[in-house]
Amino acid sequence: MVLVRFAPSPTGPLHLGGLRMALYNHLFARKHGGKWILRIEDTDMSRHVPGSVEGIRKALDWAGLQYDFGPGKDGPHSPYFQSERLDLYKQYSGKLLESGHAYRCFCSPDVLSETREKLARSGSSASYDRRCLHLTEEEVARKVRAGEKHVVRFNNTVVPTRPPATDLIFGQPKDAHASLATDPILLKTDLFPTYHLASVVDDHEMGITHVLRGEEWLPSLPLHLDIYASLKLPTPIYAHMPILLNADGSKMSKRHGDVQVKDFIKRGWEPAAVLNWLVLSGWGVHHDAPTEGATNDRSSSPAPDSTRIMTLEEMIDQFDISAITHRNTSLDATKLEYINKQHLMQKAYTPGGLQALAEKVHDQIKETYPSRHYTTIEMIKQAILILEGRLTNIYDIPNHAPYLFEEPQLKSEEAEAILAKIRGEDYVRVIQAVRNKLEASPEPWEDLDILGILHKERETLGLSTKAFMRVLRYALTGMKDGPGIADIMGVIGRERTLARLI
Repeated sequence: MVLVRFAPSPTGPLHLGGLRMALYNHLFARKHGGKWILRIEDTDMSRHVPGSVEGIRKALDWAGLQYDFGPGKDGPHSPYFQSERLDLYKQYSGKLLESGHAYRCFCSPDVLSETREKLARSGSSASYDRRCLHLTEEEVARKVRAGEKHVVRFNNTVVPTRPPATDLIFGQPKDAHASLATDPILLKTDLFPTYHLASVVDDHEMGITHVLRGEEWLPSLPLHLDIYASLKLPTPIYAHMPILLNADGSKMSKRHGDVQVKDFIKRGWEPAAVLNWLVLSGWGVHHDAPTEGATNDRSSSPAPDSTRIMTLEEMIDQFDISAITHRNTSLDATKLEYINKQHLMQKAYTPGGLQALAEKVHDQIKETYPSRHYTTIEMIKQAILILEGRLTNIYDIPNHAPYLFEEPQLKSEEAEAILAKIRGEDYVRVIQAVRNKLEASPEPWEDLDILGILHKERETLGLSTKAFMRVLRYALTGMKDGPGIADIMGVIGRERTLARLI
């Protein structure tokens, strides 16, 4: 069974790049009938931000990405916090020490700094001179008994022969050993592991079959494979996802509030639209990828274009990891606006969707118009329907149609500009004619053919549609643009319509 993991660090709010990585893991697992784990990589306690885990879980829940195992969902792979798995890392580092694939290093930070400077001056690319590798067993034992602080380093001089690195997206990447630190640290002085050891141990112990993670870890892949080989463990299949960039091309960071998921929640974006936007950022180019040991992920259908509207179920059905681009991708906010608009329209016409949208924006409407009596759920539902195609975000309702919830602002600059284009005699004729006709109509308001009445009165008055409707739009809304006048009248009702036709 396919088993993948999303493994964020609790160092701040989840950002869009992290949400996209969780989404890709979710899609890959569900596509292949598998499961996925939420694993919290909290081995760097100095960077831990309280509340981060709760924020990550809340963001995933908002997005509808339900992990199978993890915090709050116990399973056979627990515990799911790396800080609770320290015995495991100590055990595996012990195996590497016993086999000679690791050694204890007692060098102080000052000594290490001096060593790096000396090596750099000599023209060496090494970051450490391996002096502790040559300590005798007796010297090491004596230092350990004396309680000297030390780390455990990987011994790069005795790496077993293994197959070359392969990646589902990047194929066979160039060997990056030269870019790695000399004999990287596996276990720190506080007995917490570095990412290199912890990720290998946890992925093996949890039975992870595929590792989908960010491209920033691609240079570390040779080291991780070396650790697997040194421990004589089978390796999972890797897929490194290109990095998601900000619109200006800079790397996405938790420190930038404009890319934090919680802010997209606060702004009212539809979770389905955000997922749709993210999944299409970098998905769409077929290329050759290694297939040995990989699931058959290639779809017979063409890759989606960058604005294709998709539900989560459609994403799962059509997800194709072989169509992930090699290039880093920048997010385009205008695409989110378009995609969100389409999802809003679809949701408004699904069972329960219109009600859910109205409830979502209800508090905002009440806060915007605290002293008004027309901020009901029913009024909001009607507002959503007549604003179809105009709403980019559900929280934009007050900007597009304030006149549904309060009286029109006829003294605004926009309203006065409209009035300036209306001839006085036309205003009086239109208002009187429409008002008289509506007052004389005995039918219930909801049964009245308002559009038919307006057309007939316009023809009787001999006015152009533009001149006729401008008068009514001014009187009823005080705004230049908006939904059809007949639709607006139908929503605000007979009493409020007649009160405005004066």
